[in-house]
Amino acid sequence: MESTNLWEFINSNVLLLYSVLLTVIFIITINQYNKLKSKITNLDSNLRSNAVKQGLTLEQWIPISENYPWDHRNFRFLGDPIDGIQFEDNKILLVEFKSGNSRMSNKQKAIQQLVENGKVEFIEIKTN
Repeated sequence: MESTNLWEFINSNVLLLYSVLLTVIFIITINQYNKLKSKITNLDSNLRSNAVKQGLTLEQWIPISENYPWDHRNFRFLGDPIDGIQFEDNKILLVEFKSGNSRMSNKQKAIQQLVENGKVEFIEIKTN
């Protein structure tokens, strides 16, 4: 084999080896990226879940806290779709507690709109 052919052979094999090595490194990198992305998604889901659980627990305690503006003995917890009802001598309040960045659900907004439009009634149902 001539020296020129030998160098061409070596150069082509080195190029092939580099190509294979880069491909393996790329595949490993993509695999690691996908694993990290999955872990981040799971962590985000867990954080959101914990925030919801914390909010649900907090809702139970707000009426008996010092900052609650009414007599907690007149509060009745519902939980869903609103947190509760506060019974005062001169009015009845539908109460929704929010913490952090939480927002009212569409159902809660619809209830708020019904109250604001005077679409709330008291109905007595008698049974025999």
